Amino acid sequence: MKCHRIDELMQLLQNAWEKDSDLNLLQFLVKLGQEAGFKGELKDLSDEVLIYHLKMRDSDKYDAIPGLKKDYEEDFKTALLKARGIIKE
Repeated sequence: MKCHRIDELMQLLQNAWEKDSDLNLLQFLVKLGQEAGFKGELKDLSDEVLIYHLKMRDSDKYDAIPGLKKDYEEDFKTALLKARGIIKE
């Protein structure tokens, strides 16, 4: 599990960092943290924050978060009926 997360983070970082190649790695990580709204110290910036921010960085602010999109329902009534087991998928 950790190896997959590391590979995913490295791939996302590489693609994004190439666009800001004038920054060193720490400067780029600080920039990503600030964009994500992270207020703490850099040492406390989690890989989950980086992964989700990098995935959502160039998307519309109303797009569904990856991983939650599979459970997304346009219609609240349908979502409620599925959650109660009345409608089977």
